[in-house]
Amino acid sequence: MEDRRRVSLWRTIAETAGVPGEASWAREVCRMCVRYLAGIDAAALTLRATARAQDMLGASDNWAAQLDEYQYTLGEGPGARAFATGTAVLVPDLSANQVRWPGFTDAAQAIGTGAAFAFPLRIGGIRLGTLDLYRRRPGDIPVRVRADTALIADLITLALLKRAEQAEIRGESWIREAGSYQDVNIATGMLAARLHVSLDDAFLRLRAHAFAQNRPVPEVARDVIDQRIDAEELNE
Repeated sequence: MEDRRRVSLWRTIAETAGVPGEASWAREVCRMCVRYLAGIDAAALTLRATARAQDMLGASDNWAAQLDEYQYTLGEGPGARAFATGTAVLVPDLSANQVRWPGFTDAAQAIGTGAAFAFPLRIGGIRLGTLDLYRRRPGDIPVRVRADTALIADLITLALLKRAEQAEIRGESWIREAGSYQDVNIATGMLAARLHVSLDDAFLRLRAHAFAQNRPVPEVARDVIDQRIDAEELNE
């Protein structure tokens, strides 16, 4: 029975329109999660390597995308925690986690989020990112849904690794349409050079500026690159 369920889920993911690692594929996978997983209102799929090196592949809607952007801007939240620990982080009531993630909790609740669940994309020691699920109202998800989500996360990881292997053989970039936080890497490097600080320090300043202005980090990064923000504004 479990084998048939796994095969069915794998077929659904494998047959999703687009190529694993591209934005259209990730968006459709997230929408499939919302349709398939009872009690889930939205989903987002994000690659993670470090606090600076992240890339949201896709989300089921703008609400989920905004929630994952909050985690990136604030450097905290269930997705960030799930990636760091390699285990699922289940938060059926965000209001109970005010102390744990004060910034993310306030921001998430302000746009109508009641619960969040993050599952790592990992196989053995390989960690690629997280599958983040959201509910508008507080409430846990059934054990069966947790098991299905963990399985879906494993299958997504396998699909991404398979695509990465194929791309390496062909000499291609395996992520082509994901949008993203590449501008953040460029802006961070520019700030580090201009302010004579480390990359980590430059990123923290970029993130703090974004938080203070209530703007996404990638948006502020683009302003730095286009010189609409002077580096000295972040030299505090």
